[in-house]
Amino acid sequence: MHEETIGNVMITQDEILAKAGEIGKKITEEFKGEEIVLVGILRGAVLWMADIMKRIELDMTIDFMAVSSYGSATKSSGIVKINKDLDTDIEGKNVIIVEDIVDSGVTLNYLVGYFQSRGAKVIKICALLDKPEGRRVDIEVDYIGFTVDDRFIVGYGLDYDQKYRNLPYITYLEE
Repeated sequence: MHEETIGNVMITQDEILAKAGEIGKKITEEFKGEEIVLVGILRGAVLWMADIMKRIELDMTIDFMAVSSYGSATKSSGIVKINKDLDTDIEGKNVIIVEDIVDSGVTLNYLVGYFQSRGAKVIKICALLDKPEGRRVDIEVDYIGFTVDDRFIVGYGLDYDQKYRNLPYITYLEE
């Protein structure tokens, strides 16, 4: 790994797991007696989604989408590309989009409209990280793990050019 390029630990694994427990409990209460569909946005949300789903006490289906607006850049291009679509029919279902980080909001805004067009009953967003300074579109995040500054964040599933995903904590790239 390139330790010289990453900053200090911002959020520890223990803090992330505690937050997953809080959010899992909230989702369980809000959707009591109903089924949900968790849709993980690949690849960054995999670790966060696993932590969340283990803490939700409801019947659920899981699925994944691969969507990109970054490529190998550190800033969103603003163009959303679906690389892998859902395999699950979401018509009439409660959908929770699980995302690693909400930055520009472009991708999630696109996905909310896309899921509405496919007939989802309820669409909620659950993000490990929220970076409000990066917003280019107004998007409401229903479940937020942590709010972070406008830095390029890596670790715990988040990457830079496919590196750093395996860090067990959240950190940032040095300028």
